Amino acid sequence: MRSSAACETAVASPAALMPPDGGTKSFLILRHGETSWNRECRIMGTESVALSEAGRAQCAMAARLLSNFSIDTIVSSPLLRARESADLIADSLGVEVREDGDLEEVRFGGWQGMTYEEVMRDPAYAAYAADPCGVPTPGGETILDVQARGLRALSRATADRRTLFVSHGDIIRSVMCHYLAIPAADYRRIRIDNCGLSGVDDHGATTEVKFVNTLADPERVWEPLHWGPSKWGVEAKMP
Repeated sequence: MRSSAACETAVASPAALMPPDGGTKSFLILRHGETSWNRECRIMGTESVALSEAGRAQCAMAARLLSNFSIDTIVSSPLLRARESADLIADSLGVEVREDGDLEEVRFGGWQGMTYEEVMRDPAYAAYAADPCGVPTPGGETILDVQARGLRALSRATADRRTLFVSHGDIIRSVMCHYLAIPAADYRRIRIDNCGLSGVDDHGATTEVKFVNTLADPERVWEPLHWGPSKWGVEAKMP
């Protein structure tokens, strides 16, 4: 399965819309739009941070892309940046939003509000980076804890209806590790950009990953914020 980082933004005709297969839990997972803290390389965790103007524009483009997917319902993390993203998309698609706390970002505790450069100087971060499955964040969560609650939220998708889940970077990385049969400890190897869209079909006995981190605006995929080399190292790239 090859990850995708771009797609056409043109809206399909009604005949081209893609409804879910009968009996299949068909869902999409979207990371929230950009915030000023993303630009500042600052860890948000469960902090209440609003979308920036760039993030709102990303959501508008994502909504045009999502109009091709016959979305029946949207389930959002209750954190402000995710809920704002979900509401912008819901207004465009004409669907309702409900919240699920299991979709919240990793509880980073005392690291929240710190820049990546600052957190890299904390010896506790080095231990977490080396063993994210065994060492919890200051907020008390390992990446396995995060993955478990993320999968719990996704399991509440309904067969024969396509659900859009709006969540956060690390929780999406962790659940995609599950669906791609990648060890959770390697979650940082999967890039999930702001408003990056992934799709999964759950057939019960098997699952199929349709695409990962598709962007409605591919021109930003190589921006340093998203992919460029970081003086803080790959482990420091937390949302």
